[in-house]
Amino acid sequence: MITIKEYVAPNSIEEAYEILMARRNNLVLGGCGFIKMGSKNINTAVDLCNLSLDYIDEKEDAILIGADTSLRKLEMNNIIKNYCGGVISQGVSNIVGVQFRNMARVGASVFSRYGFSDLLPSLLVLDAKVRLFDGGVMDLKEFLEKEYKKDILMEVILPKKEGIAVFDCLRKSSGDFPIINGAMFKGKDGEYRVSIGARPQRAKLAERAAKDLECGDITKAQGTIVEELNFGSNIRANREYRQDMCIALLKRMHDKVGDYHDR
Repeated sequence: MITIKEYVAPNSIEEAYEILMARRNNLVLGGCGFIKMGSKNINTAVDLCNLSLDYIDEKEDAILIGADTSLRKLEMNNIIKNYCGGVISQGVSNIVGVQFRNMARVGASVFSRYGFSDLLPSLLVLDAKVRLFDGGVMDLKEFLEKEYKKDILMEVILPKKEGIAVFDCLRKSSGDFPIINGAMFKGKDGEYRVSIGARPQRAKLAERAAKDLECGDITKAQGTIVEELNFGSNIRANREYRQDMCIALLKRMHDKVGDYHDR
């Protein structure tokens, strides 16, 4: 059960951060899509709705996504749909249903570091960065590996990249949590980036397997990826099944990106 003592919607990011840090059990609210999955007492719930963080802006060298942007907006926005083959739109379109995606927010999805996230694998292979109020700008990979620290995620930064990326996943039924998911990027120069999530741990880059792909050895990459990444068991699948499905997922994504650099 979730208990909230006080709700506030500050008018500045500075005020929001001050309130957040005032007490240990003060918390920033996202879309609250998964809030019932836990049980906690929240002293002050901080809503970022008044901070103008709902945006998708294309700059010369990057695309900026505000933390209060909905997953539905990511799915439908033409800038995102035309970016690297529309991989981000592909990924979020699998999440529950339209009503849920209208409510769920980018900032909450990224900052919460959910193991089952269908957004994180795509962001990782695209070299995304995050901008935090206190922590500043850092690579998403670094952010995911750091210990949790209270902060406010303000935006996600996508660098302009020349290449194609795909998202793929395995789930028991549409709208269910993924058993395993992943994303793959291939650049015009033959660079590969591979990320696997829902292992059931949060998404992580498979850097050694990506190097095998760059050498043209998909079979070796399939062996490498199950050695490189940790897999576990939960109510959806056991460790061995996830390993086997990861091997199949890697091959399927590799087939989809094809010979992009030769086009």
